Amino acid sequence: MSSRKAPHAGGFGRDILAVWWYHARRRGRVKAAGHRRRSLTVKAKKSYWIVAGLALSAAALLTDAPTAGKPRKPPPPLKDPVLTLNKPFACCDYGRNKVCLVDKTGKITWQMRASHPQDLWVLANGNILFTETKGVKEVTRDKKVVWEFKAPPGSEIHACQPLSGGKVMIAESGPMRIIEVDRAGKITKEVKLTTNCKRTHGQMRGVRKTAKGTYLVGQYSDGVVREYDGSGKIVWEFRHKPAFGGIRLPDGNTLVATGDGHHIVEVDKDSKVVWEIKEKDMPGNPLRFVAGMQRLPNGNTVVCSWGGHGHVRAPPQIFEVTRDKSIVGVIDDWKNFGTITGVFVMGLGGDATKFEIMR
Repeated sequence: MSSRKAPHAGGFGRDILAVWWYHARRRGRVKAAGHRRRSLTVKAKKSYWIVAGLALSAAALLTDAPTAGKPRKPPPPLKDPVLTLNKPFACCDYGRNKVCLVDKTGKITWQMRASHPQDLWVLANGNILFTETKGVKEVTRDKKVVWEFKAPPGSEIHACQPLSGGKVMIAESGPMRIIEVDRAGKITKEVKLTTNCKRTHGQMRGVRKTAKGTYLVGQYSDGVVREYDGSGKIVWEFRHKPAFGGIRLPDGNTLVATGDGHHIVEVDKDSKVVWEIKEKDMPGNPLRFVAGMQRLPNGNTVVCSWGGHGHVRAPPQIFEVTRDKSIVGVIDDWKNFGTITGVFVMGLGGDATKFEIMR
């Protein structure tokens, strides 16, 4: 039996040391002396929750950690809204746990609670299809759920897409697969994907089925947008660390959002860059976390600049940018919206089930 004794301290210091002692024992670094073992373990477990609670409370007061060892900065002061997008749209407000319909003046006309939504579509019948972390729902304007897929334990859902015949494509992190589900909830197709990421939350973000029947998958932590055929074979890829997702354009190019890469890039079939926006290319509006996007019929791109990871209230939540990198409209309203991850511009025509909406 080891003669080493557990360290002693008072108050908060005692709690910290007790937690260290508890985990050190579990890892075999030290052994508790005979009669002290049980009491130390009980005290350590109690202290663990005290310290954990204090740590979480401290973290809640912090909003940014750009560099290890430096305190997080508070968000900038709340500004008056700037609502110049001048287009009706739907959006996923990830930070405030809701999906919204917004008119061309920037006013919210409809909203519904959703748990960390990332992707959404306004369907031809007026219903809204959207993801939550643990599933996918289709709801009517009176908020009635008319279709739902619930993810199994351990899975996360960050992308969905309406398909013909009422089916829905769903990207399921955890099992790392794409599934197509019919109106009865039956999985009619499954595509197994390839990843080196074991952490469910880091596996996928934006995923789209293409008109050719392939699947573009943003594999965030792997740092790659991959195109898979229906058997799960990789047929194309574009590496960028990180990679949020890709949109296949009518000319065969792929528009890529890079998340914390602070970069928007359009590449051709040979992965050659044909257009891009770098972090500091737009004076007064530096790119931050690039999330959902939509390419408009006029060639402009509507971009969600998710304000998480240290940029709350800093960039506009949504902006429209031209090919020459001029910003022609924004939604910058931190009073009514939080961090927005997905946008669907309405009133442009096109059938999503026929791959005519480029988002």
